[in-house]
Amino acid sequence: MILVNTDYITGKELQMIGLVQGATIQSKNIGKDIGAGLKGLVGGELCGYTEMMTEARNIATQRMIDMGNSLGADAIVNVRFTTSSVAAGAAEVMAYGTAVKFK
Repeated sequence: MILVNTDYITGKELQMIGLVQGATIQSKNIGKDIGAGLKGLVGGELCGYTEMMTEARNIATQRMIDMGNSLGADAIVNVRFTTSSVAAGAAEVMAYGTAVKFK
């Protein structure tokens, strides 16, 4: 599956299939919260959260790809990511784009 954040793929004529998306909600655990609290005192990257969000993006992306595959897509264009807080200590990551077939 080809993923791009543009609305075209050089050298390909595209037929739009439709919107595809994948999402996941991740929550913090007590260990990450304690570590983040301590890190907040001295500054720096919150590595535990970075890892959590990287995993969340990978899960959301794979779910979007799975949806595209189920529609017979060759690629997904205009790929975007969004995040939002859905509850205290929990964040949603969504990947979305337009599934296309090559003509």
